[in-house]
Amino acid sequence: MAKGKINTKSLIDKIEKLAKEKMRDQEVVSLNEFRSLKKKEESKSILVIDDDETMRIALRRLFEAEGYKVISASDGTQLSDVLDDNPIDLIILDIGLPWLNGYELATLLKEHDDLKSIPLIFLSGKTSELDVKRGFEVGCDDYIKKPFDIEKMKKAVKTLLKLNKK
Repeated sequence: MAKGKINTKSLIDKIEKLAKEKMRDQEVVSLNEFRSLKKKEESKSILVIDDDETMRIALRRLFEAEGYKVISASDGTQLSDVLDDNPIDLIILDIGLPWLNGYELATLLKEHDDLKSIPLIFLSGKTSELDVKRGFEVGCDDYIKKPFDIEKMKKAVKTLLKLNKK
């Protein structure tokens, strides 16, 4: 082996020439196109059901910034429109809804063959042990109390989507 500085210029020139020849033969996709395709491929849909418009908007902004598609409904009566047109990967549900409360709605969702495997997070101002216990009894996968910690919410969503993928 030679001592001192090794002259690699000719080797580098040959590598670059071969790489350029191979690149010339391949179809090129822009980085933005690649990112867009990747985002569409990985984008999961979250359904937010909450009668508080401010909460729906806040959750939409939070999760769209994380790359998720967010669909929202103000109560259970809007679900037929939402569920017919959108695949849902996770549901965030408030308990204090008009007409059907969150517990009743969760029970119906978990009894439905096509919806029962979708992860469900209760997001509620009802914070007693009894409320939380009832949430898990009707089928929620996590119960987050309002006001909620943003990082805890993002982690819960990410974890449940990952577990449900398996």
